[in-house]
Amino acid sequence: MSDKAYRIEKDSMGELRVPKDALWGAQTQRAVNNFPISGLTMPREFIAALGLVKWAAAGANSELGLLKSEIAAAIQKAAMSVSTGDYDEHFPVDVFQTGSGTSSNMNANEVIARLATAELSTDVHPNDHVNMSQSSNDVIPTCVHVSAAVAIKSSLLPALAHLSEVLAAKADETRDVVKTGRTHLMDAMPITLGQELDGWRAQIDHAAERLGDTMKRLVALAQGGTAVGTGINAHPRFGAKVAVLLAEQAGVPFTSAKSKFEGLSSMDAAVETSGQLRVLAVSLTKIANDLRWMNSGPLAGIGEIALPALQPGSSIMPGKVNPVIPEAVTMVCAQVIGNDATIAIGGQSGNFQLNVMLPVVAFNLLQSIALLANASTCLADKAIAGFTVNTDNINRVLARNPILVTALNPVIGYEKGAEIAKEAYQQGRPVKEVAREMTDLTDEELDRLLDPSALTEGGVKH
Repeated sequence: MSDKAYRIEKDSMGELRVPKDALWGAQTQRAVNNFPISGLTMPREFIAALGLVKWAAAGANSELGLLKSEIAAAIQKAAMSVSTGDYDEHFPVDVFQTGSGTSSNMNANEVIARLATAELSTDVHPNDHVNMSQSSNDVIPTCVHVSAAVAIKSSLLPALAHLSEVLAAKADETRDVVKTGRTHLMDAMPITLGQELDGWRAQIDHAAERLGDTMKRLVALAQGGTAVGTGINAHPRFGAKVAVLLAEQAGVPFTSAKSKFEGLSSMDAAVETSGQLRVLAVSLTKIANDLRWMNSGPLAGIGEIALPALQPGSSIMPGKVNPVIPEAVTMVCAQVIGNDATIAIGGQSGNFQLNVMLPVVAFNLLQSIALLANASTCLADKAIAGFTVNTDNINRVLARNPILVTALNPVIGYEKGAEIAKEAYQQGRPVKEVAREMTDLTDEELDRLLDPSALTEGGVKH
């Protein structure tokens, strides 16, 4: 490109060319030049948090009498525009950058300063004004917590609540459908389909509860610790004021962390959050795989349910329809579990007073939250809500299930029960017929003892 497409900016290290229309300055440009690594930039949620933190910092500095009100107002206006996404194209820094995230912090400082300068027609400095009372070392950990907490509250928890509601409704709809239970993928005692779905619902509800408990630590913010946790160059009340302003703006109960040394040097709350996301991923994998098994067939599989037909399943086999939503969900869960491994490594990379893998922790954590929220919604709306029950298949298998003989154990003993089960399985006959021939029990007793519906409630009284 010609020199006319650039302008000259300078920082403490000297001059360099910056694209003419870019809102960023020299330090951001150095990061762009230094880290042409992945092409992945920091997530939208993280940029939104950066804008919010800069907005709150300007407000706190103004309230404390450290920043002129007109400069603070201009910074806040620019910062809020950054937060709402008006200038995302001006945040080009790669995820794989300096481990403190200094490049992203300075990117925000430079963009906001340029916008505020244009607003006031007087100089607003990225470091002296926008970054007042702050360091990248407390801004970036704060943004990790703020972005994750907001994303969990606004997208993931509502998605889990919706999935739970859909599961509860489907469980109620199928509460009278008695089917063969399975352990080790082998026939076991009967349960209702509603009971099975209610187990899934409990997994989702517990995932939401775990995340709610983790949020108590995620909302504690490092802001105010500045460079190493001592709060150098920040007013003693700055961190607390920032937390109050962020809480009011975001609707999340943010607090100032009791130990800023922990807040800067560790990502323990982020690691904990990721661990809870991993548990959710494990739960969703179990649910998705159960759906795939139950839908398998339609002729040579289990065939208990039919998932909604969403798209052709094969480029060569006409009429084939695949369980695409459960498959997509299991891939999401694999990604989340992989992200958790990265976050764990990032979390252990706190050296003395600073963690030095903050950007990649933020990227993976926010990706996991978004993926799980979207996958949960898809699973609820495009798989669970619309599946139909193949009652003929369920009833045919249930009547021939040799494991029903378990209900006779208290009356005839385990050994005799095993003989009946073996005979029924070998001959392909219902347990009731074989038991009638091999025991002295009457038809009435067998009907009562082997009633599948009664067995789903713990069996009959002997």
